[in-house]
Amino acid sequence: MTTSYDVVVIGAGPGGYVAAIKAAQMGKTVAVIEREALGGVCLNWGCIPTKALIKSAETFSQLQHVEDFGVTVGKVGHNWAKVVERSRSVAAKMSTGVDFLMKKNKIDVIMGSAKLVSPTHVEVTSEGESPRFVQAGSVVIATGARARTFPNLPVDGDRVFHYRKAMVLDPQPKSLLCIGAGAIGMEFAYVYNSFGTEVHVVEVMDQVLPVEDHEIAKFVERAYKKQGVHIHTKTKVKELKVGKKSVKVVLESGDKEQVVEVERVLVAVGMQPNTEGLGLSDVGVKLDARGFVDVDANQQTSVPGVYAIGDCAGKQLLAHKASVEGEAAVYHICGQPHPVDHDQIPGNTYCQPQVSSIGLSERKAKELGKKVKIGRFNFQASGMAQAIGHPEGFIKLVFDAQYDQLVGAHMVGYGVTELIGELGLALKLEATAAEIQHTVHAHPSLAEAVMETAGDALGQAIHQ
Repeated sequence: MTTSYDVVVIGAGPGGYVAAIKAAQMGKTVAVIEREALGGVCLNWGCIPTKALIKSAETFSQLQHVEDFGVTVGKVGHNWAKVVERSRSVAAKMSTGVDFLMKKNKIDVIMGSAKLVSPTHVEVTSEGESPRFVQAGSVVIATGARARTFPNLPVDGDRVFHYRKAMVLDPQPKSLLCIGAGAIGMEFAYVYNSFGTEVHVVEVMDQVLPVEDHEIAKFVERAYKKQGVHIHTKTKVKELKVGKKSVKVVLESGDKEQVVEVERVLVAVGMQPNTEGLGLSDVGVKLDARGFVDVDANQQTSVPGVYAIGDCAGKQLLAHKASVEGEAAVYHICGQPHPVDHDQIPGNTYCQPQVSSIGLSERKAKELGKKVKIGRFNFQASGMAQAIGHPEGFIKLVFDAQYDQLVGAHMVGYGVTELIGELGLALKLEATAAEIQHTVHAHPSLAEAVMETAGDALGQAIHQ
């Protein structure tokens, strides 16, 4: 028997379930096919549970300095198993919330693995059950991505593992080496180091957080070293020698070699798309050389009526990018095109100090031939930052000097992952330095630093 829907979404992560809800809101009949759990990697194994781990680490770290605030407590300890348990309970609660949203919006959820047998027909297989077929007016592929593997970095799931294992690892290791200094590697490095694990971070590029502005990256590297994390940039892993109780990691930097012995190794060297086994090539959907789905400005693939969103469609591999692409795909299905501007997708790293950015870095703006004005403001000069005990970090704004228009924002410090929303709006509305400076910000607040940074670009900062 074949069931028909206006829109069928394959994958129920932050791209897929948002696309499904948007389609239902616009009057379409909708089904979502999911093979694992509602909420996808983000809610179950990514964005949400990792932030729960980070909050536990942040709380534990703050308690080490609580006497600075005039508060006296006894000896502070931690229970690693309960830290992990809290993270998993938060994830479970959020996944249940997505189930509620599906029911609220009258979206049919079909559990199983999907395969396109034609651009309008999807076969769904579930263990122990006969295949069923679903007919679709339009198909949205939202199958996400998984941790990338390399031959010289063999993952055994015990001594050497990917991020999923890092989230539930028990007992807590005495030492850990993270291969890759992107958001995943740096966030786990922060968590484990905060709870007393000796942590090494290895990055082949010349800075940690390679996609971030160079000044921001340098600040984070210094902060991590101060916290006791061993940072190895411009270094590659030549070999992993896995033993019964430890891993000897052979590092190569230029013509020098170094061996670091640790209990465990986290491989965080990027993601690869989940596009195999979907029948995409069989129905004419084109993939790029890395396996990501090729899409146009409206997320439509090479096959009319078939769309791809989120991690499997490449570009920034971020949950909020997947969500906005999901909406864009549905808008196009409904005849109301609203393409995504991928130059205005913010990126956050939730370690401490936090990192947040949007738009062009200073180097990228100059590479594009722009003359730039730079504004900087240190949180040391912020009354609120001093009051809450987090004066570390700074804001850097990049303006096109010809028009004084904001083209990039880069921040490092406490709470900056919340401040980025204002600068995203400023970028969207093509705000100038003067317009940001003359927007009245409440005092005291961390957000005042945004106003001051814009003023600095004009040579008019008041408090520095």
